[in-house]
Amino acid sequence: MTVFTGVGVALVTIRDDADQPDAPATAKLAGDLVAAGMQAVLACGTTGEADRLTDAQRRDITAAVRAAVPAATPVIAGTGAASAERAAALTAEAVKAGADAVLAWPPPGGADLRAYYATVRDAAAGVPVLAYHVPWVSAPGVPVDALAGLPVAGIKDSSGDPDRLLAEVAHYSGATYVGSSALLALAGPLGAAGAILAVANVAPELCAAAFGGSAAAQRDLTDVHLAVRADGPRLLRRMLAERR
Repeated sequence: MTVFTGVGVALVTIRDDADQPDAPATAKLAGDLVAAGMQAVLACGTTGEADRLTDAQRRDITAAVRAAVPAATPVIAGTGAASAERAAALTAEAVKAGADAVLAWPPPGGADLRAYYATVRDAAAGVPVLAYHVPWVSAPGVPVDALAGLPVAGIKDSSGDPDRLLAEVAHYSGATYVGSSALLALAGPLGAAGAILAVANVAPELCAAAFGGSAAAQRDLTDVHLAVRADGPRLLRRMLAERR
């Protein structure tokens, strides 16, 4: 099952002057980005700083984003956690809030991946589950050769490793979503299902063009890609605030 094709955004969580999450402003950003061409929205992921959100705030943001974008646009909720039980609880709440799919990084330390994702799948109650390879959050992550045995619809790979991307596209039959804006002009022409990108918060059109195979768009993304890689969500919020 392919959750979507094309470029989606890993949504930043807008925060107010008291540094509290602003669900309405975050949902408005989601709507604006879908209007600019984004094919899916990931809420409460690593770019959304889910570790800074309470469970109630996660639910509010997911529900607000779901209400703000067209019904045909999938809303994916981040539900990765350090234990299967916690990931299952987050997944069940995300589905109740309206998520169309969930994205879960595995527990650090190389736990039983099949059992972990089976628990998340059961909690998702028919909603697609995407594995998430993000080794700086949950090392060692999800090995490519383990993917075929996991009860997931696909994977988001944020490693930025072109060799790994080649292996995924060539040898994994599920959907591969690239998470690095450095590899878009490679991933799209290779046949990756799509991309889920932090940089799409501020450069959605360039991301879509690069995934479509434009080398010029890929080069034009260089400075913002490197800046966001270095300074993450704080920079994204600052850039968005300056534009407003």
